[in-house]
Amino acid sequence: MEIALLTDVGQKRTNNQDYVNHFVNRAGRTMILLADGMGGHRAGNIASEMAVTDLGVAWVDTQIDTVNEVREWFAHYLENENQKIHQMGKDEAYKGMGTTLEAVAIIGSQAIYAHIGDSRISLIRGEDYRQLTSDHSLVNALLKAGQLTPEEAESHPQKNIITQSIGQKDEIQPDFGMISLESGDYLLLNSDGLTNMISASEIYDIVTSDISLTDKVATLIRFANNAGGLDNITVALVHMNKEEVE
Repeated sequence: MEIALLTDVGQKRTNNQDYVNHFVNRAGRTMILLADGMGGHRAGNIASEMAVTDLGVAWVDTQIDTVNEVREWFAHYLENENQKIHQMGKDEAYKGMGTTLEAVAIIGSQAIYAHIGDSRISLIRGEDYRQLTSDHSLVNALLKAGQLTPEEAESHPQKNIITQSIGQKDEIQPDFGMISLESGDYLLLNSDGLTNMISASEIYDIVTSDISLTDKVATLIRFANNAGGLDNITVALVHMNKEEVE
């Protein structure tokens, strides 16, 4: 398994409120965490870095080696982090702080994931590019209810309003999922600064191109910046090799 991570401030923002990292626990199992913060000028980047780092530190200290243990861990630690960031957000300096979160644990050939907000996890396998997560956003809720067309959703002025985040008062309701990975698969985690800027076909072409994994991640970010780079752009790309899944 190979992993490449990169984050970029983009063309329009003065600070980067995204954060990404990966961590390995005592059983040798990897977790990738990606967060897109929100709030005041400082609060957003503090929330995203806190969520990724707190959860990463907690993961490193485990011996977790099964899918069921990951599920239990998610259920406990994600809500803990939600309450911690919510409490901090009561301070005037951090008012309104919160963050999206994508968390993926890889146990052998199984990827178990948790999703909160409008960052995304996708699978690229063969000729398929499939989004595994569904955005927790106002626009996506309207789209699902049939009140917006996909075209209207694309350019909706309230596209950035999310309906769930780490740091909210109420208990979070993350989406959980699991997928069996195959040799050659790519798992893509990204903030909306990527997918709001470039198309699925462009992402697919770059990810499946004949360049190194590090270059693929850099190219995705360069394309998003060339398209306007209206937001911070963060990408984590995982490539499953043969040994990992056999």
